Amino acid sequence: MSTTPDKRQMKAAARLYAVQALFQMERSGQTVEQVIQEFEDHRFGAVYEGDEMAEGDPKHFRKVMDEAVNWQAKVDQMTDRALVAKWPIARIDPVLRALFRAAGAELVALDTPPKVVINEYVEVTRAFFPEGRETKFVNAVIDHMAREARPEAF
Repeated sequence: MSTTPDKRQMKAAARLYAVQALFQMERSGQTVEQVIQEFEDHRFGAVYEGDEMAEGDPKHFRKVMDEAVNWQAKVDQMTDRALVAKWPIARIDPVLRALFRAAGAELVALDTPPKVVINEYVEVTRAFFPEGRETKFVNAVIDHMAREARPEAF
């Protein structure tokens, strides 16, 4: 019995897809429009080897993708300030870089409450790093970014 995902689940899936898409853009050199189209056509709700992919919120996915590209320089600078001096953003894992760009886009350009951004992207981190060592790191970096981007929320 299949249940229809609620709005929160669809946004969570959109965030996961945004991280994957941003990673793919960096690796492949595809444009944001090419990657968005590919994900909307072939990932959202697709079935691979019997496993159904989550249905993502396409509107939220597009917003996160567009704003991550539009605000990438600012978000990368915020991320750099949140990282230790010896580990600039260029040296961190490319999946984490994509994750910080997606989270930063929500903090800088969307009206998602900072605590929601932190919690949601820590959950996304678990999908990529199931052993969990990265979750505290991601939590600390996004918290720092959130306090810089939206100090009034704290």
